[in-house]
Amino acid sequence: MATTGKTKARTTRRTRIVCISDTHNCTVKLPPGDVLIHAGDITNQGSHSELSKAVKWLEGLQYEAKIIIAGNHDITLDADFYARHGHDFHNKKPESHEECLALVQSSPSLTYLHHETATIRLSSPTGPRTEFTVFGSPLAPAFRNWAFYYPPLLESLSCCETSIATSDELPTSPWEDIPARADIVVTHTPPRDHCDDRGGVDRPTGCEALRRALWRVRPRLAVCGHMHEGRGVSRVSWDLGRRYGERDDDDSAGAWQDPGAGGNNKISLVNLTAKNASLPLDNDGLWYEDGTGDVPIERRGEAKASGEAGGEMVAPGWHGRRETCVVNAAILKSKFPHKGGKQFNKPIVVDLDLPVVEGIDFDNFEWLHVHFDNYAAYSNQVGSIPY
Repeated sequence: MATTGKTKARTTRRTRIVCISDTHNCTVKLPPGDVLIHAGDITNQGSHSELSKAVKWLEGLQYEAKIIIAGNHDITLDADFYARHGHDFHNKKPESHEECLALVQSSPSLTYLHHETATIRLSSPTGPRTEFTVFGSPLAPAFRNWAFYYPPLLESLSCCETSIATSDELPTSPWEDIPARADIVVTHTPPRDHCDDRGGVDRPTGCEALRRALWRVRPRLAVCGHMHEGRGVSRVSWDLGRRYGERDDDDSAGAWQDPGAGGNNKISLVNLTAKNASLPLDNDGLWYEDGTGDVPIERRGEAKASGEAGGEMVAPGWHGRRETCVVNAAILKSKFPHKGGKQFNKPIVVDLDLPVVEGIDFDNFEWLHVHFDNYAAYSNQVGSIPY
């Protein structure tokens, strides 16, 4: 896409991202890649023994960066939930939240994100030497008695009500913490209407507030899990001329045809690169302001629709980010009690063009992780989350 003003497109390079979620204590064979993303439910109940085995498995995997978040089943990693309800799960042998959390936080090869942001720079001389900003969060709308839940925000509204509600009328959303610069968003819950199928349920089960946040940020890639039946890929072409939250995003590339389906030996690949893909991702990760250059972070998304009170239009700077690829990477296909044995999905492998790191002395450089802890601020703002 042509740019104006001072904005210049950076050199990009293919980066292979292996996406998994909902492994539930299972250790599965994974294809090679540059980055591994695990979107939560690493274990069944988050015990120290379960987490220790999972961390050992993850640490042994050969990826330059390994990004993980918790899911609702990783209950010991949610301090408030475990203090309230841990006895319902581990009444014979209570676990230590601090010790369990230390397993994932202290690992030198894992980046554990707890509703926070990290900047990842790949420095291996044999790797792509690219960088990206990733936001990761374990939060999900409340359903039954599990960890990391927040009260449903928009799911109770009808489709019509959801489409006309403005940001000023909505309750505070934890997804407002996703930074505008995010290239990749990793959440346990899927966004509403995208990879959120749940067997036997005829309505969308993903989070509408998250879908709106993705509309605001428009990351290149959004990785999730949680709904095992929703495993798959949805390429979302955002409508830049509509009011905030209006439900007319669509799957620009049609239904994903999994090349790894049918029991063959192929990987489940999603090629979003400009060089090899038949339909490359329409998202260069940049923000443009017509004629003047970059849009300051604090101004992104604030523009109002002309002639429509309260209606929010996309800011001019959003035109570099037109499309997002949503991936539900649930590994476990079957459900408890797994009649006939456990069944598994293949990991979903995403080839994505990411910017090459500039001006770095790689001979004296290691990965740079910059974290911004937003979860505590959100918890303090809304008070105790009812379970």
